Amino acid sequence: MLPADLAPLAAPALTPWGMYLAADVVVKAVMIALAVASLATWTVLLSKGWELSRQARALRAARARLLETPSLPVDDADAALAGGTAAAMLHAARSELRLSQDLDSRDGIKERVASRLDRLELETARVQRRGIGVLASIGAVAPFVGLFGTVWGIMNSFIGIAHSNTTNLAVVAPGIAEALLATALGLVAAIPAVLVYNHFSRVLAGLRGLLGDLSAAVQQLVSRDLDRAATRAPASALRAVH
Repeated sequence: MLPADLAPLAAPALTPWGMYLAADVVVKAVMIALAVASLATWTVLLSKGWELSRQARALRAARARLLETPSLPVDDADAALAGGTAAAMLHAARSELRLSQDLDSRDGIKERVASRLDRLELETARVQRRGIGVLASIGAVAPFVGLFGTVWGIMNSFIGIAHSNTTNLAVVAPGIAEALLATALGLVAAIPAVLVYNHFSRVLAGLRGLLGDLSAAVQQLVSRDLDRAATRAPASALRAVH
């Protein structure tokens, strides 16, 4: 039996945790960065998914309510129209009607209302996209970060081979394995990020359609109210003459 000081050093355990502990500091930093990126992906999926789902339900409820409403609501008493984008659009339409009440051109009023609603749509879409761009960055960069860790780890393995003057697989395998683990972590971070990003792209497209429907419903109410006002005006003038 060899003395303790002459016994060969035990090879690091070929488990993910063991390979991480035995890795070079640069490879460790790469692994940590990729783990953080993967955590960010799942955090965005849960938080943004809940946020967008809640907004979609609110937009559908507001759209259904506006399609059943005969005229533009004068207040926010209705719970389905009391908050969020629906309330902002209704407030914008009421503000434009109030500011244009001394004008006769109905087409000009409709154009200004449409302009206000378009700006609200764009602003809401920008808010909805916040936090999703990071998924595209993770999906694009993570594989290359993992590849950098792999190249660095394999380079260190070759340096170890040169210092030990041996090509024994038992000597070089742990270093190569921990290097390849960096590539695996890069793919683990990148693949879900790309899938989640594509999922949110489809969800955002659906929300953009709901925003367009809501804007159209508000414009229809404005147009209907303007037509009613135009119809009542000649009748009032006729009664005044008689």
